[in-house]
Amino acid sequence: MAQVIAKRAEVVQRILRPFFDTVMQPPIPGLPMIADFRAGDPQEPALPGLVDALQRCSIPTSTDWFAYRLTHEPARRAAAASLTSELGIEFSAEDVFLTRGASGAIALALHTVIDPGDEVVFLSPPWFFYEAMIHTSGATPVRVRLEPPAFDLDVAAIVSVLGPRTRAVIINTPHNPTGRIYSAAALKRLAQGLAEAGEQYGRPIWLISDEAYCRILFDNRSFISPGLYHPYSILARTYTKSALAPGQRLGFLALAPGLPEAEIMRKVLPRVIYSSGLAMPDAVMQYAMPDIDGLLIDMAALQRRRDDMVAVLREQGYEVHSPEATFYLMPRAPMDDDRTFCALLAEQGVAVLPGRVIELPGYFRISLTVPDETAERSLPIFARAIEQARSIVRRQP
Repeated sequence: MAQVIAKRAEVVQRILRPFFDTVMQPPIPGLPMIADFRAGDPQEPALPGLVDALQRCSIPTSTDWFAYRLTHEPARRAAAASLTSELGIEFSAEDVFLTRGASGAIALALHTVIDPGDEVVFLSPPWFFYEAMIHTSGATPVRVRLEPPAFDLDVAAIVSVLGPRTRAVIINTPHNPTGRIYSAAALKRLAQGLAEAGEQYGRPIWLISDEAYCRILFDNRSFISPGLYHPYSILARTYTKSALAPGQRLGFLALAPGLPEAEIMRKVLPRVIYSSGLAMPDAVMQYAMPDIDGLLIDMAALQRRRDDMVAVLREQGYEVHSPEATFYLMPRAPMDDDRTFCALLAEQGVAVLPGRVIELPGYFRISLTVPDETAERSLPIFARAIEQARSIVRRQP
């Protein structure tokens, strides 16, 4: 057993090393950055409503105000009402389980439905932590690559890797990092494929729907939850994106209406929360949740920033699509080695995320959560860097 644990820890460390070496370290130690586009962190004052809610809910009204809170019923009711309003299908508060962001919800789902030796399918390019979380749950990760430039949901590719050991599929929509929103038609085909595979192999395949960016939508687009079409679905939500407060961990796991094993899950999930320590958010966050649920960052400003940066980068010669959702742009690097190109930018004070960190070599990621003036200061540097990259490519044999 000790060898198994040590091996698992070694694998997880290897998987996460690019993230910690790139996102958690300064691009060039000692060199201040003009613009840091690496992560979706806030770089402007917090939403007043968020600050007001946290201040108000931090004042105790009882002696047990800061005691453990597994299920704060007003928060669960607020989440269920929000889901019902957004998705047009009735959710029950008893099927909502509060977590520390969507990551806590995904970890809770994995540790609840996964047995050792199971397989979990995820999409690549992925969110940083899927593969590590799957390993930590005792399962084997199976990746399905999304093809650029569309990065559309490849249902046929997903279905092709389903087998007797497949226990769950993680679908992230809107997709981080590409900003793609998957269509109802594609999600219906996926649900059919999961149902047929489940019937073939004699056990259901769970769909874990990571909906962290479901409110960060551009151009008046709508979000469609994969959980509407597959009965064995679990929805992972967070408020860290809509309120742009990633350090304030608050979200929930919701069982899809009509889940065949809902009664069992209602009994098991609280026990997993208590025994694993994976999910339970702080008491103050739970009290504040009904107010936080209604908050949303300035989407008009974010969309304007997206449009401005896409337009200028294209004029400079970058190949970049306009995302449908999320905080991110994914330009193609003007040279094959995205790390070398990102180093060119960093030397001039602009930090971006190399595509290799998210399994997308040849690209780089820009977070749009910077102030407008920061984005504007960075544009001349992007222009210089692409010319430098072209010069390097021309000199190569």
